[in-house]
Amino acid sequence: MNELRILSEEANDILIAGHIRPDGDCVGACIAAYHYLHNIYPEKNIEVYLENTPETFAFMDKDNAIISHTITDKQYDLFLALDTSSPDRLGEAQKNFFRAKMTMCVDHHISNRSYAGQNFIEPDASSACEVLYGLMADEDIDFAIAEALYIGIIFDSGVFRYSNTSKKTMEIAGTLMEKGIPFWDYIDKCFYERTYTQAQLLGRTLLASMRVFDGKCIVATITRRMMEFYGAKTEDIEGIVDQLRITKGIEVAILLHETDEQCYKVSMRSNDYVDVGKVASYFNGGGHVKAAGCTMLGSIHDVINNLTEQLAFQMK
Repeated sequence: MNELRILSEEANDILIAGHIRPDGDCVGACIAAYHYLHNIYPEKNIEVYLENTPETFAFMDKDNAIISHTITDKQYDLFLALDTSSPDRLGEAQKNFFRAKMTMCVDHHISNRSYAGQNFIEPDASSACEVLYGLMADEDIDFAIAEALYIGIIFDSGVFRYSNTSKKTMEIAGTLMEKGIPFWDYIDKCFYERTYTQAQLLGRTLLASMRVFDGKCIVATITRRMMEFYGAKTEDIEGIVDQLRITKGIEVAILLHETDEQCYKVSMRSNDYVDVGKVASYFNGGGHVKAAGCTMLGSIHDVINNLTEQLAFQMK
């Protein structure tokens, strides 16, 4: 399989972009795609745009030579959208997507409706990086590409703990490990290592959490005031909802992040039978069966009441 190389052959100006508030899978996919295409076509103009680079994953672009956080208003021959379920999730790059001569999307979200000219969507895949790997020739994958792909896979599979992990996922990870990457080190860097600010925010959030549905659902809120008090950034919230999810007896974990006046970014995780993707879709969000999110307006009480009303249809 070498679709990525073939589809990029006729393009001279290529823009690679991911979704707003990029995570490990998004950053990994963008970095991997850049190295892959740049190695094969060093003469082409290949640019990468992301809204920001979470500090946890900045080591993949330690010289700040790959990812740009600003974008020019120009027409590209090829726009490669990675880990992005819809054009409006591309942020500032959305206008470039619609102006591009060719568009290509590589994703694994079930809510993706194949919005690009060429679409490679695999809802059963663990990550966008797993899908992207399938579009590459193994002999062209070097250390840097393997590193980025592996990080994306372990991030979205929760280090192979989530139900989206398959035999194929493990086989791909094994192949990438054979490229000589220090796979053990990535797990500490991307999952267990926390800054003091992140540890404080986690503790405060857990302390203020509450349980509903006879203790089967846990809800926590991170307000703007909390973020300001600890000097936290949006990326410091990463991993908190997963910490909520592993609370004993919990089926659904909900984390609300206040981003503006009466505006909340909702992250949901489930353990067994609840389809949080269905709940997120009801509120114009998206994601997967056991990991999904959306944005909701209203008071904190309204948001929680509306979410639990939809969850009630599935809670046993």
